[in-house]
Amino acid sequence: MSSSPSLADTRDVFVWDTTLDTGLDEVDTQHRHLADLFNALNRALLQGSAIPAEAQQAVFNELLAYAHQHFEDEEQLMRDAGLDERHRIPHERMHREFVEQVRAMWDTRNQLRDPTETLLGFLTAWLGLHILGIDMSMARQLARVRAGASAAEAYAAEEQHPDRGMAKLLHMVGQLYHALIERNRDLQHVNETLEQRVRERTAELEAANRQLEAYSRIDGLLGIANRGYFNKRLREEIARHARQARPLAVVMFDVDHFKRYNDHYGHQAGDACLQAVARALKREIYRESDLLARYGGEELVALLADTDGDGARVVAERAVAAVRALALPHAASPTAPVVTISAGSASLVPTVPEDGPRLLRLADAALYAAKQAGRDRAVASPRDARLDAAVDSP
Repeated sequence: MSSSPSLADTRDVFVWDTTLDTGLDEVDTQHRHLADLFNALNRALLQGSAIPAEAQQAVFNELLAYAHQHFEDEEQLMRDAGLDERHRIPHERMHREFVEQVRAMWDTRNQLRDPTETLLGFLTAWLGLHILGIDMSMARQLARVRAGASAAEAYAAEEQHPDRGMAKLLHMVGQLYHALIERNRDLQHVNETLEQRVRERTAELEAANRQLEAYSRIDGLLGIANRGYFNKRLREEIARHARQARPLAVVMFDVDHFKRYNDHYGHQAGDACLQAVARALKREIYRESDLLARYGGEELVALLADTDGDGARVVAERAVAAVRALALPHAASPTAPVVTISAGSASLVPTVPEDGPRLLRLADAALYAAKQAGRDRAVASPRDARLDAAVDSP
């Protein structure tokens, strides 16, 4: 089985040659150190997973920081000597482009087919072009200025440099280099655009998922919570109120003689009736912490946080009165000429998860008592243990 190469196995991608010396001692020293840092990055990248990503990032950060310092020193050198702007401005622009492009290539290296070869190839090609081209020109102009020539004369002399063939070649390579920069910029823009589209699409999908989740909680006809979501919330509120030793209440509602209403007015009218009842109840059960849900058929249920028995009874009585006030005709009702509801309320301070089903049974027993007493009324569950025992018995 093959293994990752050791540091000793990796070859330097940039080998220094004296033909690269500009004659400026400080500049040449910095160039050699840049080459060393290029080679160090190459070794770190070739180690792959054997070198932690943090260590690779540290080598890259050191390279970029040193390059930035080197560029500042070169630019200060040109300013102190008063070199012609026709040289100095393009020279400084090359510095900025290098930092911009290397950082962009590093950030997007995982999207490259061969990131090590591409990145290190770019670095070594840039260093060779930079030294043999614009840095050598800078060194010659500095020598002329120090010998007494003006900045303009030093720059003009570059046009008469004897090695015009090399100058032309470097110019052509420079054109290719700038074309590569533009291509990298375009690729970076495409990647950024794609990443933005992915983020937008992800946000859309997350919003759609939230909407689907919301739909899964809602009764399609009445626009209030469905029974599944009510049961989930009941379990959560039982646990929360048990921790806080706070009372939790449930009120169950039933539309009186709803089957007769459907038979007399038709199912579409029945649906409209239930919707009107739900809207009336929502106006009475309005706290953000409370929940109104369809429990089944013409039955609705309310979950009231931090509510004792007296508070639950008041809510139930208000709800009964609100539906009666709708004055929806119900010619088939033996209770009243309008649509009415019966309500049963119960409250307790839960201590165990089983108190959820127990609370529902207490409210359902109170609802049954309201129906037995003639409907169109609210009945509260008694607090004595006898009813609790009767409700809990099979």
